[in-house]
Amino acid sequence: MLETSARLLRLLSLLQSRADWTGAELAERLEVGLRTVRRDVDRLRELGYPVDATPGVAGGYRLGVGAALPPLLLDDEEAVAVAISLRTAATGNVAGLEESSLRALAKLQQILPSRLRHRVSAFQAAMVPLAGAAAPAVNADLLTAIAAACRDQRRVRLRYPQRDSVAEREVEPHRLVHTPRRWYLLAWDLGAQDWRTFRVDRIQGPLGPPGARFAPRTPPQEDVAAYVSRAITSAPYRYRARILFHAPLEAVAPRTSPGAGRLEAVDADRCLYVTGSNSLDELAVYVAVKGFDFEVLDPPELVPVLRSLSDRLRRAGDAEQPA
Repeated sequence: MLETSARLLRLLSLLQSRADWTGAELAERLEVGLRTVRRDVDRLRELGYPVDATPGVAGGYRLGVGAALPPLLLDDEEAVAVAISLRTAATGNVAGLEESSLRALAKLQQILPSRLRHRVSAFQAAMVPLAGAAAPAVNADLLTAIAAACRDQRRVRLRYPQRDSVAEREVEPHRLVHTPRRWYLLAWDLGAQDWRTFRVDRIQGPLGPPGARFAPRTPPQEDVAAYVSRAITSAPYRYRARILFHAPLEAVAPRTSPGAGRLEAVDADRCLYVTGSNSLDELAVYVAVKGFDFEVLDPPELVPVLRSLSDRLRRAGDAEQPA
C-alpha cells in the first residue's frame, strides 16, 4: 500500500488524467478503502486543490477549476510529448508563442529525469526546421479568442479584407482548421446568410467581447476539413486547374497537400486533382513533379507552358557535362 504522501500524489495524478472518477474506482486504483479516499480528497482540498464531489450512486469526484494553476503530474510519455510539442511550437507560425514556449520548455527540462532529458535532447539535435517561404504569422490571442467563441457558441464581429476594402462581418464561428502553413475559420456569416471560410492571419479583430450565444447549425459537410480544403482551393485564383492523374488516388494522395488542392477518385486507376494559382509556371512545376502521367483538362493555357518546361528540362538533360 502506498504511504500517505505518495498516495496523495497518485490520487492527484488520477484526478488530472480524466474528468470523472467514482469513489470505488479511485479506491481500487489506490488499493485503499472508500473512507481513505474521502480523507485523501479532504487533504487535497486543504492543500488548495478544488476537488468537487457529487453524492449518490452515480456520483463521484472531479478536479475543479481553482484560482491558480495546480502542479501537473505527468507520466514519462506525457512529459516527452509536452516537451516535443513545446519545442515545435517555438518554431511555429503562431505569433507570440515562441518565447512562452521556450520558457515552459526550459522549466520542464530542468526537472526531467536524465533518461527523459536524453530522449528530448535527441529529438532537438535531430530536428532542423526547413527554411523556406515564411508562413503568415497568426496572433495567438486572436486564435485563442476565436477558439473560445467556437467552444462557447458565441457570435463574434471581425474585420476582414475584401478586394480594396475591409468589411466588418458578424459570424457564428464553427471550427478552426489548420494546414501546415495556415489557419482557417469556418463560420456562418450572418450578413451573407451562408457558410464562409476565413484565413485567420487576415482577420482584423475580433471587435469587442463575444456576442450573443447561438444554436449551432449543421455544418455544410460532415468532414469539416474536407469542406475547408475545397473552399480554399476554389478561391478566386487567376488560373484554376483540373488535372487527371493516371494513377490511383491512394498513390497520389501522399504527394499532395489538402491546402493546395482537392483530390477525387475517378476510378480505380485515375484521380482528378483540382487546384489553383496565379502563375501558370507554378502550376506546371507543381503538377509535373508529382511523378505520375497526367492530362490537363483545364486550363488550356497550361499545355504550352508544360511543353516549354519539358523542352528546357530536355535541353538541360542533354547538355554535355564539363570534363
